[in-house]
Amino acid sequence: MWENERGGLTFEVGRAAERVFVKWSPPGSMIHPGREVERLAWARPFTVVPKVMDQGADDAGSWLVTEALPGESAVSDRWQADPAVAVTAIGRGLRDLHDALPVDKCPYSWSIEDRGGSLGAPSIDRLVVCHGDACAPNTLVGDDGRCSGHVDLGALGVADRWADLAVATWSTEWN
Repeated sequence: MWENERGGLTFEVGRAAERVFVKWSPPGSMIHPGREVERLAWARPFTVVPKVMDQGADDAGSWLVTEALPGESAVSDRWQADPAVAVTAIGRGLRDLHDALPVDKCPYSWSIEDRGGSLGAPSIDRLVVCHGDACAPNTLVGDDGRCSGHVDLGALGVADRWADLAVATWSTEWN
């Protein structure tokens, strides 16, 4: 289904009710499935994210298996043919995510400082629990044209809402 810039692969396995997604990362990729497992478990009571079915690691890499959620990636052929619907779903989906996840209960940070920056940072507009990688492929869009869930939450944490909005906006150009 997908290859990321660090050599990680995502596979769709099975059909219908048996369908799952398998994410694999090579050794040294700096992608840590355990971080995503923790964040998915934390977010799941508040919003629609996939349930973790399995995880593991060995000398060949690490993997994470999650249930399939309804909908298709906002970059599927269907939604690329209807970009106004996809972009609206991404924006409303992020707003719903930001409203649903409780900042005061989130143990994770995605602040500018934690991301390795601080020079020239704008003042904080509104702290929310950010997705952390709010690019278009990580938003699922249902048949009704609305966001049906989010995937790839390995960087989820508290930050200014514009951190997610900037990534999502940028992603509408390159995705």
